[in-house]
Amino acid sequence: MMKRLDVTFSFCVLLAVCAVALVARGRAAGVPLQATSNPPSASTIVKPHIFVSLDPVPRGKEFKVAVVADIASGFHMNSHKPTDEYLIATTLKAELPAGFELIDTIYPKGKLEKFAFSPEHPLDVYSESVTLVLRLSAKSTAVLGPAEIPMILRYQACNDSTCLPPVKLPLSAKFNLAQEGATPKEVHPEIFSRLVPAH
Repeated sequence: MMKRLDVTFSFCVLLAVCAVALVARGRAAGVPLQATSNPPSASTIVKPHIFVSLDPVPRGKEFKVAVVADIASGFHMNSHKPTDEYLIATTLKAELPAGFELIDTIYPKGKLEKFAFSPEHPLDVYSESVTLVLRLSAKSTAVLGPAEIPMILRYQACNDSTCLPPVKLPLSAKFNLAQEGATPKEVHPEIFSRLVPAH
């Protein structure tokens, strides 16, 4: 019985030593440690809202799809052009169906901010809300009627001390596709009139 207790005690001591070593290693490397007790889900930190600039969208005419990402208070995500190469950039990629063409993707400028894990080195980030935009056109071969553009929003959400795992969030823009020459209505001007692309 005494030998079994000695072995158990020795095993517990070994686990404690290993845990302390791992923590010290992370601090020495300057890496923010992720919380282990019920960390928030990264997909709940960012709430995307999708808007299409025309209704309907005529064949042969440029239109835009905007993803407005609202970021939870106290969190941020790296901009499309992060400060360091190892940081995960925010990206929006369209999985275009047949008959659609991507003209450009518009990313706004980020904001330089300092955090507890990088007090001397400001990071280029998005916070509060950010609008990402796809410029698209529909060819004459695109199928008329209800249409859908699948997209993937990739980002990593962080707060002042913790970075959550990167996320690839599937999104979808839905609209009606009309014949070439149809007269569309410009919708959501409050979104599309304020766009300022980064240079």
